[in-house]
Amino acid sequence: MLVSENFIISKVRNSNLPGISLENIPFGKHFTDHMFEANYANGKWERGEIKPYQNISVAPSLAALHYGQAIFEGVKAYKSINGEVRIFRPEENFKRFNISAERMEMPAIPEELFIEGMKALVKLDEKWVPDFPDHSLYIRPFMFSSDELIGVRPSDTYKFIIILSPTGPYYNAPMRIYVEEQYVRAVPGGVGYAKAAGNYGAAMYPSAEAKRKGYDQILWTDAFEHKYVQECGTMNIFFIIGNKAITPTLEQGTILAGVTRESVIDLLKEMGVEVEERRLGVDEIEEAYKAGALKEVFGTGTAVTISKVKELRYKDFTMKLDVDTWKIAPEVKKRMSAIKNGEVPDRFGWLASLT
Repeated sequence: MLVSENFIISKVRNSNLPGISLENIPFGKHFTDHMFEANYANGKWERGEIKPYQNISVAPSLAALHYGQAIFEGVKAYKSINGEVRIFRPEENFKRFNISAERMEMPAIPEELFIEGMKALVKLDEKWVPDFPDHSLYIRPFMFSSDELIGVRPSDTYKFIIILSPTGPYYNAPMRIYVEEQYVRAVPGGVGYAKAAGNYGAAMYPSAEAKRKGYDQILWTDAFEHKYVQECGTMNIFFIIGNKAITPTLEQGTILAGVTRESVIDLLKEMGVEVEERRLGVDEIEEAYKAGALKEVFGTGTAVTISKVKELRYKDFTMKLDVDTWKIAPEVKKRMSAIKNGEVPDRFGWLASLT
């Protein structure tokens, strides 16, 4: 047993990879040997523990199951060309996790548990990090209320866990997107900016409806006029119109502040592309398409990194894009991959070493 000031590492397994290929591994289907767990009780976080990946036992009266007080994050670790494993911008995910916790009336997680626990866990299971293009180790920190009580109130106890999953590309092909005009993801004053579990549960029915119509994802619009674009499924969205990159503003609190979104904005500016963060109407997008000014559309997120959109369906009008002619999205992805893989210096300071 190894002991640190903030957590212990106990019952370590030998990290033996399963009889599967990490080259063709699906997203979120396989998990590594170990997990990190910490509990909150009596007004403070207890010492965390890294232990073998295992089931957790919960009571039928668990508060999170009834009232949805649960949040999570998505982070990735990459293996560089020299074999070093590094985590992409975990400090930003740590900040966002606690923003979500505050909105959901949950206790803030200390940095030494979130960051140091994550690094120690990844270090222990680093054999699981795939060494193939567009592959990574997906890191899922999450927290939920753990009171065994039926009653609509914030819990007194919480459980924080980190699990790891090796993964390949999330989307293997450019997407067909349906612009949603009936259902909404978030409203001003709501929890759209938080990475709350309930946001994703509420999106499942309209997303399934879009898939039944033959589309890969939904482009959400605002709750009042269904006119202004917000997120695309679980991603932020960018439009290259003319010589500008336009992405919806975060000011109304209805859109998740994506870590990949922020990174893409930095890379676009480095490339000399003007970036506008503002309200963007679907009518403006359609007009740009008809005028030949809509050049590219792509989603960004931890799971997908960069995902091209080849088709947008709005009302009875379909906008089709020739993704093979694109210049900007492929260059952004190329530059980001080069940093993550250690092919070029990490000029932005995005990558965190495990030591």
